[in-house]
Amino acid sequence: MKKLKALLFDVDGTLADTERDGHRVAFNKAFQEAGLDWDWTVELYEKLLAVTGGKERIRYHIENYLEGDAPEGVDTEEGLQAFAANLHQRKTHFYLEMLKNGEIPLRTGAERLIKEAKAADYRLAIVTTTTPANVTYLLTSTLGEESIDWFEVIAAGDIVPAKKPAPDIYQYAMDKMNLTADECIAFEDSDNGIRSSVSANLKTVVTVNAYTKDQDFSKAVIVLDQFGEPDDAFTVLRGDAGDASYVTLELLEDLHARA
Repeated sequence: MKKLKALLFDVDGTLADTERDGHRVAFNKAFQEAGLDWDWTVELYEKLLAVTGGKERIRYHIENYLEGDAPEGVDTEEGLQAFAANLHQRKTHFYLEMLKNGEIPLRTGAERLIKEAKAADYRLAIVTTTTPANVTYLLTSTLGEESIDWFEVIAAGDIVPAKKPAPDIYQYAMDKMNLTADECIAFEDSDNGIRSSVSANLKTVVTVNAYTKDQDFSKAVIVLDQFGEPDDAFTVLRGDAGDASYVTLELLEDLHARA
């Protein structure tokens, strides 16, 4: 077994609980601005999360919830692609505004774990389907401007053609870092995420959120409700954390070795 060298973090739902109160809200602001009467409720958005990628989610909504009835003037494949891209760009604008205003914090224990890993010279990477701008603003608004440099690779957005659940983006990050899967551990929160990481042969820690708590994480090395803090313990939903009550480097080393 090779030594654990790197921590690979998903973003949405993993580092921050962005989906319900971040991306969903921003999508609705973009719809309103565009004069659309769409309303992605909490319940509807949970279903739309089965699709990875914002532009793809817009198209899925049109095709499956509007019976393919695209907005007026969008009557070709090229037009639909452009419409989804432009609408997603405005959604990103609203989401970034929320990040800049500090409206989306990191999840409990995430900041501590990242800082401890950096101090112990573990290599860090971001591996996500969200846009690079979303990653930048989340990190700088929560961890400071210098935090961008803590991550050796930020693999985000359309950097690879096939998004999660395909393993491509994890493989891209590991290739850039010149690491193999048995030198890394991944952090995910969703079915699409763990399908991606496991397909890349990565041992995966899952921290669920309200949208993903009932998904199948049988291939995770451990499933938790949060990273936890010394005074705010996690709950183990699956697996064995030993005597640990929050995610530490020692626990990660143990999970990596045991897996």
